[in-house]
Amino acid sequence: MKAILSLGSNLGRRFETLQGAVDTLFDAPGLEFVRASPIYETDPLGGPEGQRPFLNAIVVAETTLPPQTLLERAQGVENAFGRVRAERWGPRTLDIDLIVVGDVVCDDPDLTLPHPLAHERAFVLMPWSEADPEAEVPGRGRVVELLAGLDQQGVRLREELRLQEPD
Repeated sequence: MKAILSLGSNLGRRFETLQGAVDTLFDAPGLEFVRASPIYETDPLGGPEGQRPFLNAIVVAETTLPPQTLLERAQGVENAFGRVRAERWGPRTLDIDLIVVGDVVCDDPDLTLPHPLAHERAFVLMPWSEADPEAEVPGRGRVVELLAGLDQQGVRLREELRLQEPD
């Protein structure tokens, strides 16, 4: 089934962290890389003042893993890259969110699918619309239509940065 993962980083070597996360996510069975979006630099939403901008990207994958197992893998990769969960919407070396996993709808305390805020976030929808132009957020609508209704200021394409397919 198709899985959409959102990657973000605003601490340290942001681009290298995103590429390392892609390489690590796909370094075990059950998850197959399909494509990555262009990278966008985005102003932080919420959280403490003075944060650096984030680099954000979407990765489209095929998976045989159950969503909870995919979440555990994503959190393991975050931890491997020094993710500290100190404050909500605070700066972070790496953030990996599961946006959609097939047509799974889940409202578990640890995992909500589809991601409950994805339809409101230009930094998710803009790269997603490029990686998968026909994509839909289940129960919300087409990604391109949702994006058209959002303020896209503060989300800038970084053409010189491009995630590579994992080895």
